[in-house]
Amino acid sequence: MLDGQVAFAAKKTSRRGEILNDLPDRISDIVIFVGVAHSGLMNPLIGYWAAILAMLTSYVGLFGQALGVHRQFGGIMSKPWRMVALHVGAWLTFFRAPQSSATFTIFDWTCLVIIAGCVETIVVRLKRITAALQDKR
Repeated sequence: MLDGQVAFAAKKTSRRGEILNDLPDRISDIVIFVGVAHSGLMNPLIGYWAAILAMLTSYVGLFGQALGVHRQFGGIMSKPWRMVALHVGAWLTFFRAPQSSATFTIFDWTCLVIIAGCVETIVVRLKRITAALQDKR
């Protein structure tokens, strides 16, 4: 996020820069959530769904820009907040002894919260894009 803000402040933004800014974020979403899914500390299926919805959330944010209105960054589970949630889940997992009898682990709950937040974020972004498209007419 910092590199994009620096480019914007220096008035050196470009379409190429948008690709260089966005593509690594999408790759990191996949790598991070698939890594957590295969950590052995959670149900892998939940981790994969978190990865899928993280990608979909970002993709929906780009719809507005692709359709000629502003790109949408809103919602409660944008990229920075997904990483904060996962970070908190990692620290809670680290400090709490693993519970083999638990139905859901801390990482399971963390990813379920991220999934729910991504769904809310997708809805918010789609509503804003739809409203912006109607205003553009």
